[in-house]
Amino acid sequence: MSLSADFVSAVNQIIPPARRFDDPLSTLAFGTDASFYRLIPKLVVRVNAEHEVVTLLQLAGEHGVPVTFRAAGTSLSGQAISDSLLIVLGDGWSRRDVLDKGSRIRLQPGVIGAQANAALAPLGRKIGPDPASINACKIGGIVANNASGMCCGTAQNSYQTLHAMRLVLADGKVLDSEDPNSVADFRSSHRELLAQLERLARDTRANSALAERIRHKYRMKNTTGLSLNALIDFDDPLDILLHLMVGSEGTLGFISSVTYNTVPEYPHKATALVVFESVEECCRAVPQLKQQPVDAVELLDRRSMRAVENQDGLPEWVKALSQDACALLIETRAASRLILHEQIERVRSVLVPFSVEKQVEFTENATLSNKLWAIRKGTFPAVGAVRPNGTTVIIEDVTFPIPQLAEGVKRLTKLFDKHDYHEAILFGHALEGNLHFVFTQSFEDPAQVARYEAFMGEVAHLVAVEFGGSLKAEHGTGRNMAPFVELEWGSDAYQLMWKIKRLLDPQGILNPDVVLSKDPDIHLKNLKPLPVANQIIDKCIECGFCEPVCPSHGLSLSPRQRIVIWRDIQAKKRMGVDTYELEKAYQYQGIDTCAATGLCAQRCPVGINTGDLVRELRADQAQAHRRADWLAEHFAGALKGVRLVLAAADSANRLLGAPRLQRWTESSKKLSGGRIPSWSPAMPQPVRWVENIKPPADTVRPRVVYLPSCASHTMGPSRSDSEQVPLLAKTRQLLEKAGYEVVFPDAMDSLCCGQPFASKGYPQQADRKRAEMLAAVKRASREGMDPIYCDTSPCTLRLLQEQIHGLNIYDPVRFIRSHLFDRLEFTPQTESVVVHVTCSTQHLGEGQALIEIARKCSTNVVVPEDIHCCGFAGDKGFTLPELNDHALRFLQPAVQHCTEGVSTSRTCEIGLSSHSGVDYHSLVYLVDRVTRPSSQ
Repeated sequence: MSLSADFVSAVNQIIPPARRFDDPLSTLAFGTDASFYRLIPKLVVRVNAEHEVVTLLQLAGEHGVPVTFRAAGTSLSGQAISDSLLIVLGDGWSRRDVLDKGSRIRLQPGVIGAQANAALAPLGRKIGPDPASINACKIGGIVANNASGMCCGTAQNSYQTLHAMRLVLADGKVLDSEDPNSVADFRSSHRELLAQLERLARDTRANSALAERIRHKYRMKNTTGLSLNALIDFDDPLDILLHLMVGSEGTLGFISSVTYNTVPEYPHKATALVVFESVEECCRAVPQLKQQPVDAVELLDRRSMRAVENQDGLPEWVKALSQDACALLIETRAASRLILHEQIERVRSVLVPFSVEKQVEFTENATLSNKLWAIRKGTFPAVGAVRPNGTTVIIEDVTFPIPQLAEGVKRLTKLFDKHDYHEAILFGHALEGNLHFVFTQSFEDPAQVARYEAFMGEVAHLVAVEFGGSLKAEHGTGRNMAPFVELEWGSDAYQLMWKIKRLLDPQGILNPDVVLSKDPDIHLKNLKPLPVANQIIDKCIECGFCEPVCPSHGLSLSPRQRIVIWRDIQAKKRMGVDTYELEKAYQYQGIDTCAATGLCAQRCPVGINTGDLVRELRADQAQAHRRADWLAEHFAGALKGVRLVLAAADSANRLLGAPRLQRWTESSKKLSGGRIPSWSPAMPQPVRWVENIKPPADTVRPRVVYLPSCASHTMGPSRSDSEQVPLLAKTRQLLEKAGYEVVFPDAMDSLCCGQPFASKGYPQQADRKRAEMLAAVKRASREGMDPIYCDTSPCTLRLLQEQIHGLNIYDPVRFIRSHLFDRLEFTPQTESVVVHVTCSTQHLGEGQALIEIARKCSTNVVVPEDIHCCGFAGDKGFTLPELNDHALRFLQPAVQHCTEGVSTSRTCEIGLSSHSGVDYHSLVYLVDRVTRPSSQ
């Protein structure tokens, strides 16, 4: 459907242009969620406040415009996409209030699940739901889907742990159940609605067969259809309404905030892996375990274990397991180690009668436990990584009654084989009878669609009819299972759901065809294409796990959206469709504003680094190869030029003053089309490099080769910085304090790791410069005899990406923790310090070590949880400052009580200082300040 001009005009009056999107690139980018469906919205609106939602719903009702709400877009059943108006949560929905010493927490829908748990962690609490996507999914989606997870079960989901809710109905009415005035007003204004809900509840309880069916369905995990258990669990229609909202997937209203009753997060944990000789034996153990103090029991069939058997750290015997083997991954948690050991013995005792093929005994070692959990968590990515290009990965989740779990597993496996899904694997939350099965599917031709239709039809009949189970245990009904709701629930319950829908959404404008649909084929329509585009990204499943750590997400495109658009461009080109306008828009949105730091790869289930794609595209566009060659050959001269520019800027700062210079450079940047960078008070002063004078031979002190980055030996502190000693001198001072003889490579001003060239799309020149630097440090280190200290983490990472034989290259974090702890005595300061873990430090695996060093130096360390990549990205902080601005928009409130910031990248520190009002320095400044030579 098209949107009327009157509706669009009315929306334009309340939402600023920066938060409205109707261009082809943006609507396509928002047409994807984590499911295998695609709908292209006519208009996308990013809302920042509740009153905007209220007005939009009122306008939608007036003009008959269907509306879909979207939080993180990690839903798997197609419930977060729309071909009409898509309302997306903006920055204004991230408030979290910890209440009653952590026993409750009030959360707005834009809070990521992991952020809620981070706020509760110091109090030993967490929210009940624990979906696998908790690092990406948001509270709005967790509640609206009644998401659960590995440990949550049916006792700790959103429905069971709900304390209060603030919501907006389809007519724009707001209800806050924690506000007595709001409740009284609602009971008056919506008296008839509440009366009808009360009547429906009374009639439902009076229908003993229906009531018992509802109770049966919710003894299991179940998110198929609406939450009918609200009608039999509560008498007060207000409570019924609040609990109907849970799991309604945006079809009954908008959730503005939710208050959870939290659950304990026990500090002591033990994990075991037990492999049984058969599926039957494995499933027979589950009811026994359910009676014991276990928090998670994950089932893995032989196919799923085979999919991950080559994973690092797994026992060799996994490869030799018998064909019918089936495993349980068991975890138990406790408030104390004594209680934990008692629980372990109880679990062991109940497993004695069962035939066990192999097992890993209970371990409390976190590293070993993580390796065991890697088996379970690696199953889904394992299928995704080996699927044929052009196919999608589908993950379904069903529930069987536990007494029939073994038979259910066997019957499902037979269906896999019958319909030629030989790659399918099966795993799940055994305590609830909740099984996930993963398979690959192509939708490119009608025959493949027909195969999927036949398979899902048989699955639906098997689970819902033959076994009386749930077709959707925790992923939500969406449009994926909407045609099967009546099959699972029966006519009476199905019609009851429609009555609730019509009562709360009489115009049918809220997320139509989701949960309830009159179209029996809705699950086969609007199937998402995944065309081959580039081998770097072809395995992407568009799950959105990458988005929270992307600095451009919300400014331009996220990694997922970059992939979506590039796939579409390539598909259109193969069809002969003109892509000029789309590619023109993609240049800024997809290529120019990508920081290309690769944090997305760390969150991606299949390890995709979208930055690699962007660098490849930049290389394809790069045309200044001669200039890059000249720069590589005359690098020392280029650095002198940088120093001259910094000196000129510093002189202008002294002459004109910071405010006037900043205004002047902003104007110059606009007039030059962005070629002249902006200046800020955090801009560095120049550092003059003096060629190293070789020290006399010293056979007593150990040597270290100090490798300063280009930034370190050109960019000093800013004029306003409290520290005026350049990093070069400060690092040398610290190393000599620790008893080292510091040496430098020859011709230092000519050396570069190649990072600036690589990021601009000149990989050959980048690799040549890296090879030069490695050769220089090899000579300086006496063929690798001496450790090599690189003072900037991005440069260290760049060097270590090359296969280096015989060279020990350290970033500041690893060198300090491995070489300086024994040589220095630390006296921590009381002044507060904020830590920024750079992207490269995260890639190097030194993030936690950096934080621990800071804690060794200060009794008050702050790590802002919402800052992942700073977005400075080499020189983009100068040339595209909006990327740095966007990435650090939440920084200042998080550091307002801090006196200093530490990091491991000079350019990152420029942006961090500029956006926080706090001077950021290299970690070595802090370490030098609080240490003295060890007396030992």
